[in-house]
Parts: sequence; C-alpha cells; structure tokens
Amino acid sequence: METERLIIRPWQESDAETLYQYASDPDVGPRAGWPPHKSVEESLEIIRTIFHNDRTWAIVLKETGEAIGCIGYFIYGESNINIGENDAEAGYWIAKPYWNQGICTEALRWLIDYCINEKKFQTLWSDYFVDNPASGRVMEKCGFRDTGDINYCSKLQVGSDRPVKVMRLGITLSSCP
Repeated sequence: METERLIIRPWQESDAETLYQYASDPDVGPRAGWPPHKSVEESLEIIRTIFHNDRTWAIVLKETGEAIGCIGYFIYGESNINIGENDAEAGYWIAKPYWNQGICTEALRWLIDYCINEKKFQTLWSDYFVDNPASGRVMEKCGFRDTGDINYCSKLQVGSDRPVKVMRLGITLSSCP
C-alpha cells in the first residue's frame, strides 16, 4: 500500500528500535493519548500486541524505508467516541522530525480511501486534543468537519482528563479527498 512518499505496511519486529527512537519523545505520545516509550523492549512489546492487527500500520518513508509513524482505525466498540456499527474512528501519529511536512495528511488520505473503498464504512470519525490543533488541521485538510462535540476519552492511557474535539467525515462522493 503506497502513496507518493509513503509505504503503509504492517509493523514488523525489526521496527522496534526506530519505534522507540520516535515514540520515546515526550512531545509525541501524549499528543496521541499514550505515554512515551521507556525502552526498545517496550516498543517491541507494543508491536507484538497493540499494533499486531489488521487495522494498524506503520507509516514508512519510501526514501529511507524507516517507520516514522502509525495510522489505523478503531471499529465500533473499540472507539473512544460514540460511533455507529458501520463506522470507524481514524487515528495517527508521526515522529516529531516529520511534523509540518504533509505526511500525516498524505497518510490520512490513504486511510480514508481504504476505509471507503475497501472496508465500505459509512462514516469516519476522528478526534484531537484541543491543545493539539495541528492534528485538527490535518483532519480538516482531509475533509473532516467539527461536530461541535467535546469529549473525554476514558480509554486513553494519557490525557483522559483532557478534552478532545470530535470530527466527522460523511462518506459521499462529493466529500472524498
């Protein structure tokens, strides 16, 4: 699965050191609702457990072959927000050296296409911490709109006490990026 600059693929155990390098940054995880990684072993365990499914992928730079972030979706019953049975919640993060380069936008556009054309979801949802408006701008660039709802995500490891804005992308031909 590819975009212009990216390869989207399953996480591999060989990604553990690179994952740790980026996921140990205290500016990355808390913006996405998880604590910074403390060791390569912890990153490996996350690859083996949390990332080991058919809904979570590594964002890999074609140029270097390096995993620089993560993208995926949650289904009904897994989401932190109230979504329908035929809906999904998109989530992503990118390593700090790659912020503000359009990489998240490119990856999210790929995920939207996948969720529409392969999985046939009716609506995509996403949310972002109100103190991380850059993530909201990525969603807006991809067609998501603010629902006006503010939520608290009780399932998060970090940030369950911080408000998030809930965004929605209705699946119609006119809304596809």
